[in-house]
Amino acid sequence: MANILVVDDELGIRDLLSEILSDEGHTVELAENAAQARLCRTQMRPDLVLLDIWMPDTDGVTLLKEWASTGLLSMPVIMMSGHATIDTAVEATRIGATAFLEKPITLQKLLKAVDNGLNKPVARAGMLVPSKAGMLLPNDLTVEVAMTGGTLPEATMDIGPQSMQSFNLEGPLREARDEFEKAYFEFHLAKESGSMTRVAEKTGLERTHLYRKLKQLGVDLARSKRNAL
Repeated sequence: MANILVVDDELGIRDLLSEILSDEGHTVELAENAAQARLCRTQMRPDLVLLDIWMPDTDGVTLLKEWASTGLLSMPVIMMSGHATIDTAVEATRIGATAFLEKPITLQKLLKAVDNGLNKPVARAGMLVPSKAGMLLPNDLTVEVAMTGGTLPEATMDIGPQSMQSFNLEGPLREARDEFEKAYFEFHLAKESGSMTRVAEKTGLERTHLYRKLKQLGVDLARSKRNAL
């Protein structure tokens, strides 16, 4: 897992991103302004930075330029903002930002951007870097893609037709539905390596509702995690 630095002047955003990323197994350091971000950049040498644009002292684009000009932009940087213009998004990606996330940030876009950022080489501003299948590098980013997190649409997984013989179609509808839902959630838990955060996003349920649903269906979370290994 990675060391990730989150830079945002809003406490609620910092706490939310920290919770999500920690749940994914990452080590998270938090900074509320550019001064703290500079210190963390030196001390922890992050594998990836989530950097807000609008901050009270030094804005994120200025800090990004500073790191790029001093040779400190050696890690992927994902820019974040709820009020940035298209020009700002383009400027950030030209400087060297890996992706641009527009607030409010959805869980799926955040995790995709982080995964892509951690699995691609860092490009200096203006460099041409060959693309790998299924991901976009800075010079591939259009404005539209940049504003949605710098990721390609997720490929559809073909798992083939579900065997109807695996469910008891002779019993009451409620029992058949519960059997299907249990198999459905067990499939997604195995696919997402037991990550409740990812399963909640995939299935469209709040985590608290998801936990209650799994308990109601009798899904063995410990077993699901073991099967995912």
